Amino acid sequence: MQPTGHLSSAPDSALGPAPRGLLTERIARRLEHDIRSGVIAAGQKLPSERELAADFRASRGVVREVLRRLEAQQLIEVAPGRGSFVREQGSGQARGYDALYRAGRPTVRQLIEARVPMETEMVRLAALRATDEDFAALRAARDALERAHDVVDKARADLAFHDAIAVASKNPVLRIMLSSISGMMFELMLRSNSDPSIAEPGVPHHPEIFEALERRDADEAARRMREHLTLALRTYGPDLDVQVDLMARNHIETLLEQHRA
Repeated sequence: MQPTGHLSSAPDSALGPAPRGLLTERIARRLEHDIRSGVIAAGQKLPSERELAADFRASRGVVREVLRRLEAQQLIEVAPGRGSFVREQGSGQARGYDALYRAGRPTVRQLIEARVPMETEMVRLAALRATDEDFAALRAARDALERAHDVVDKARADLAFHDAIAVASKNPVLRIMLSSISGMMFELMLRSNSDPSIAEPGVPHHPEIFEALERRDADEAARRMREHLTLALRTYGPDLDVQVDLMARNHIETLLEQHRA
């Protein structure tokens, strides 16, 4: 199996910690796509860790992380001493919401249009219903985002913050709805958390949303969330009408190229 394109002329250990997460995302994304689309058939054995590391020009540590992720997603089964095999995808897995969304090839703009009404109502409810435990989770996610330097770690903390708001809303339907688009949200967050124009002073972000939540000001929290989510409409340019997964793939490539420069 040959990877698409060219990752790097050096293993990730030589590139430092920042691109490691990006390499993991890129390799996982490629293998997930090939498994879900049938390019790698059910029952087929994946190349060994050593072969995958050579194919993708990454360390075996990164490859192990990717394989653990695929196993957790029930896309592969690891047989000790035999290797990793692609699992048969049941109808429930095939009809997963993420797969259905991606089949429609949603753009960045369409994802934002879906998030705005859902998350503004979610944060409004959270302002009224959040418990002390909820505020602790929100504060931890906000602080993790502010401390993070790696773009992948930032995106994970970003997603955790929005999920904590969903939990605080005390509406399980809203949380499930948010979870169903979390994969695409993460891809959007990879872009947002590495864009200097979005990090400019005065731009409403998580601290302002958190402050409104702490004051239990539902209207202000909703307003801040709307401003936060619609920021991309002003800053993403041509990416707005690009398919979400294609935008993410291209952006990962750009970040890796910037690191190698």
